[in-house]
Amino acid sequence: MSLINIQKAVNNFQSLINNSIIENGVKGKEAMIRSSKPILNLHEAVKSGLVKSGINEDLIFPPLNSRTPELKLAGSRKQKNQDVCIVPTLDKAKEILKEGLLEDVVDEFGEKFTERTLSINVRSQISSIQKNFDTLYERTTSEAINLHDRCPKMVLGEVYMIAVPEYNDKDIKENKIVFKKPNQATVLKYLKSFQAINNRKGTEKNFYQYEKVCLLIVDFSKTPAKIYNSTKELKQDGLIPEDSIVDFSELAWDRFVPDLLKIYSARFGK
Repeated sequence: MSLINIQKAVNNFQSLINNSIIENGVKGKEAMIRSSKPILNLHEAVKSGLVKSGINEDLIFPPLNSRTPELKLAGSRKQKNQDVCIVPTLDKAKEILKEGLLEDVVDEFGEKFTERTLSINVRSQISSIQKNFDTLYERTTSEAINLHDRCPKMVLGEVYMIAVPEYNDKDIKENKIVFKKPNQATVLKYLKSFQAINNRKGTEKNFYQYEKVCLLIVDFSKTPAKIYNSTKELKQDGLIPEDSIVDFSELAWDRFVPDLLKIYSARFGK
């Protein structure tokens, strides 16, 4: 069993991206991102965190150090492969869906098995974090709506990594690794927006929210890459204003797995 911590995961991510830029500029970076090799390090850090918290690795899909098989779970609108899942110790019950966009689609797992599966999305954005915000945020909330709309009790997690400062796409064209000056307003926008979809309470409403979100803010201009863990650190490095009252602690990595498992246990038992 090979486990990886979050620092090692982001360092590996950094090395893969930087080497691809130096070797082949924009094409290299795009090909590396399409390969999923960088983001899979974050998947493994999530899985490792679950195992360290006492989850039986046989219940984790895809298994440790593997990118397959992913569980293709059905919500109210679509079926989609999930990044990381903990499955329940229940039997699957194949269903043929009967309404909406998925009418006549075969669900291999069934509603009860799906509802008791803990699913975690893992995403990243290392450049154009302001430009692409609206599209990416809408996609994030729509994933939660899709699953919660069919399975209101389902426990969902989201790890969203942003590079602050972000990579400068213009310099990548010349095979150079250069970072833009951080924009405090953009960082605050991410903090407030992800706070708004964090810590879903109850099961009757707020389907757009996740039971737990981690906003992983990483400075790739430093080696090793710097992971932010507190509001104080963000203020010290000038990423948010000194007088800001926003609280980052609920979105920090170290809270993510423990809080998510605590919510699951309260809802379904261990």
